[in-house]
Amino acid sequence: MIPYAEIDESKFPIINVRFTGEKSTDENFQAYLNGNKNCYRHEKNLAIIFDASKASLPSFKHQKIQADWLKEHEGLMKEFCLGTAYVISNPAVRMILKGIFALQKQPVPYEIFGSNAEAQVWVESRFE
Repeated sequence: MIPYAEIDESKFPIINVRFTGEKSTDENFQAYLNGNKNCYRHEKNLAIIFDASKASLPSFKHQKIQADWLKEHEGLMKEFCLGTAYVISNPAVRMILKGIFALQKQPVPYEIFGSNAEAQVWVESRFE
């Protein structure tokens, strides 16, 4: 299976999620969601950068699954996630994100940026 996204925790408490450009399948999308949940296993404050520079558009089915995941894990996110930064240059991907948030509100502060550098500065500021 080619991953939908790669999750890098090497700079914890800042987590980098990089979408690979691979099309979403039931298998790789579930692996991505499982990986996201696994980031909370430390039960410590964290912030996440989602680099969607190479993201493929997930199917509507997967958008709905993502929205359901946000709802199911809202308490966990509110307790430990200080914020999420999205690096998105593609207008279609920005619209997909807005669609997901229309289905389920993002439970933690977030911002959308054009570069990883801007996102990095913002997530670091969340710890101040």
